[in-house]
Amino acid sequence: MGEARRLISTAARRLGFGETAAGKAAIIATEMAGNLVKHAGGGEIIVRTLESGGADGLEILALDRGPGMADLAKSRRDGYSTAGSPGTGLGAIARLSDLFDGWSAPGQGTALLSQLWASPLPGGGESPAGEWGAVCLPVQGETASGDGVDLQLRPRGWRLLVADGLGHGPFAREASQQAIAASQADPDSSPADLLQACHDALRGTRGAAVAVAEVDLEAKTVRFAGIGNVAGVIEAAERSQHLVSLNGIVGQGIAKIREFSYTWPAGALLIMASDGLSTRWRLEAYPGLAARHPSLIAGVLYRDFGRSRDDATVAVVRELYRSAERTVIP
Repeated sequence: MGEARRLISTAARRLGFGETAAGKAAIIATEMAGNLVKHAGGGEIIVRTLESGGADGLEILALDRGPGMADLAKSRRDGYSTAGSPGTGLGAIARLSDLFDGWSAPGQGTALLSQLWASPLPGGGESPAGEWGAVCLPVQGETASGDGVDLQLRPRGWRLLVADGLGHGPFAREASQQAIAASQADPDSSPADLLQACHDALRGTRGAAVAVAEVDLEAKTVRFAGIGNVAGVIEAAERSQHLVSLNGIVGQGIAKIREFSYTWPAGALLIMASDGLSTRWRLEAYPGLAARHPSLIAGVLYRDFGRSRDDATVAVVRELYRSAERTVIP
């Protein structure tokens, strides 16, 4: 618990959080870690940085495989406890957070999300972080992930790229970062054209698996192009639509790039993941999870299907509709 508090406090101050905001982050870290120890027998805390319009923030995810809760809302009320504690943990986390969400189910564990910002967001608007989420972590023993994610927001929707450099470590990271640089250099290109640009940019690296999805909310369409083992799924109430990636290695050897078109159902989710995540998951196995914050969805899928022998990335996007912004996971 003390280590979680120290690490998150340090991250907050590095991002320019003032004393009060950094103190809130430290309390949230302590409460989350305490819940994992007291109620779940342990778990995992994941922290990532956020950015919107020049404002910096922190996202904290707490994931466990404990007994879970039938009524998370009831557990948030101060004074409610099943472990003889004061029962202020979840309530305190919610009050101190700029954004709080959670998911839990009996026998399926719990996932908690807290977001905090160093300063108010420009214009008082909501951040893109409120509508999408991701987990992007290196394999144990490495300090940087060989995976990468780039999200470009557009007036009619968005474009999402996920890159998985071959293997792991610095050379894998170099390949994925080259793909992200190509995406940033041409935010308006089609998925097929961007994939070709990535192929050209990655020559001389060890190569990567790369997939690009472009969602047009007005046309209700998804254009998708992928090479290698990056999975893409459109999750809707009616069914799941798996997106087609072709064999090959971007930057090394690929067949002709093909772009596929799909229908975008209203209220759908786009989920893309590197092969550090098993493809055996079914979102319907988690009651109510699809309606929660995308970061919670990404966290639970990583918790249950992440492969310990590889970098792991899963990005989840709900309907985004904004122009002239970009969100990148470093």
